[in-house]
Amino acid sequence: MNRAHPLDALRFPLRTAGFVGLTFGMYGLLEVDTALSGAAAREVVLHTWMRRYGRALLRLWGLDVRAAGPFVGEPALGGVSGAGGGDGAGYYPGRDAAGRGRLFVMNHRSALDIMITLAFFEATVLSRADLASWPVIGMAARRVGTLFVDRSSRRSGAAVVQAMSSALKGGRGVMVYPEGTTFSGDEVRPFRAGGFVAACRVGAEIVPVGLAYGGAESSYLDESFAAHMARVSRARRIPAAIEVGEAIATTERDVDAVRDESHQAVQALVHRARARLGPDI
Repeated sequence: MNRAHPLDALRFPLRTAGFVGLTFGMYGLLEVDTALSGAAAREVVLHTWMRRYGRALLRLWGLDVRAAGPFVGEPALGGVSGAGGGDGAGYYPGRDAAGRGRLFVMNHRSALDIMITLAFFEATVLSRADLASWPVIGMAARRVGTLFVDRSSRRSGAAVVQAMSSALKGGRGVMVYPEGTTFSGDEVRPFRAGGFVAACRVGAEIVPVGLAYGGAESSYLDESFAAHMARVSRARRIPAAIEVGEAIATTERDVDAVRDESHQAVQALVHRARARLGPDI
């Protein structure tokens, strides 16, 4: 039986304070860098700081991520296994060789998923609508171009599909968690169609990603966001693994067929990510 360490109870407030400091500090540096850069370079500047921010958050929360697959499966950097030997290494580009954006699809297990997305994928995130108004988090999400969707509104859903289509056509990567909400365990639930409609509409390739955490304590259970973050923040170290699969073509293909193939790919990748963590984690 593991004994609680006296520091465990302090990790949540300490990490929360660190998160606020990192967010405002890097936000300020992003704005300075953007102001000093030409218009053509601003997209690169934005994603550079998103990547730095994501990796700083991984270190702050003690996330030890083992990554494998195209682009992300490079030699290790610090505590982020597979993150490569430089600031931009181990990072999946948001656009393909033809200049179209890529649609990344990943299973959704925790609020920590966002940190992993920022650290490894050049992508705008699709998120729940109410997050836009949250203190600190909402500010950062709006600044980096997060797409917000109200799952209960058909009008919002249609608008987000159009926004995703425009982003992909314009060469921006988009990350969606197509299960629609968080779940525990390794079973990948049915995928919602929106992101696949957008990808098929513009012929964007789909990149499947499987994610697994060590232990069940990282999953977002039936609890508030604050309770979830307080619980996961008490951990000294959280092992995680991502497996990135081969891109799936969408040109002149049926949306349901693409969605089914993507679902099967993500499920297989989740099992591979779990195996990478090992039987004792």
